[in-house]
Amino acid sequence: MNFRSDNESPAAPEILEALQAANAGHAYAYGEDEITSRMKGRFRETFETDLEVFPVATGTAANSLSIAQLAPAYGAVFCHHEAHLHADECGGPEFYSGGAKVIPLSGDLAKICPRTLQAAVAKMEEMGVHESQPSAVSLSQATELGTVYKPDEIREIAGIARGREMGLHMDGARLANAVQRLGCTPAELTWKAGIDILSFGATKNGAMAAEAVVVFNRERAMGLARRHKRAGHLFSKMRFMSVQLEAYLKDGLWLQLAERANRAADALSAGLGRLGGVEILYPVEANEVFVKMPPPLADGLKEAGYEFHLWPGSRDHYRLVACFATRVDAVNAFLAKARQLSDGLP
Repeated sequence: MNFRSDNESPAAPEILEALQAANAGHAYAYGEDEITSRMKGRFRETFETDLEVFPVATGTAANSLSIAQLAPAYGAVFCHHEAHLHADECGGPEFYSGGAKVIPLSGDLAKICPRTLQAAVAKMEEMGVHESQPSAVSLSQATELGTVYKPDEIREIAGIARGREMGLHMDGARLANAVQRLGCTPAELTWKAGIDILSFGATKNGAMAAEAVVVFNRERAMGLARRHKRAGHLFSKMRFMSVQLEAYLKDGLWLQLAERANRAADALSAGLGRLGGVEILYPVEANEVFVKMPPPLADGLKEAGYEFHLWPGSRDHYRLVACFATRVDAVNAFLAKARQLSDGLP
């Protein structure tokens, strides 16, 4: 059983069926098709507001284009030091923005600390033209440690950003898991809390390859259509990208898929937490479980065919990720094997 990453999960049957249906006949190119039009309407309905949507193939593209919209080449973008924006995008945001500086910040549970953000912005402003211009803040939802920002936490950071005329971006690669867990509306967790631009993720939660840049503030969308094209993400057969997003949002499928993943993560956490010598490291608020376990136990589980991720820089911290396709019987079998191995350890 694979608990390595939701990036390694299959595509949801509903998404594949929608792709097959979209393959019938011809359709206008470059997003002028009926499916793309319907998809945009679905986003506006889901988020309860007027907005602009730009489908892309990867989360790196979504994040990089979003940052390029918010920060000039001489700008600074603040994020948590664990954020993909800083640690996993191979300089994409800097490249697409023409050189904007990504500033990593500290904070418990992979969340930006508002006081730390205020201090970092103030220090940069003191330097005037000798420093980059504070231009944007980026939040990961859910975070790289599987925790989630609540609406009031986002609003607090949004207040700091607004006071300094900075934009607020959300990397929503696992937004569905956060929305499902918190029980709030997508609007309450994004634009109503102060988010200007959202990197909307679907690939980790059932899509084959579909993400989107969602712009809630139309002024922030100026020039993005050409930036989207120049980056190579204006697909000629856009209907195949758009239909994944349309099907993903239809009838709340995205939240149903996230609920399965979150429920499986809860079961993993509860079962592992009852084992001797095993510690759940962070609150399980989405679909990721971080545990400290004896390496012999981890080795035994891997020898039994279970796959999960040793967290970089650690010898005994591991990440297990559930997805919509994680079966209850597979979780139970994993936990049974973990109990058996744990009982045999000295």
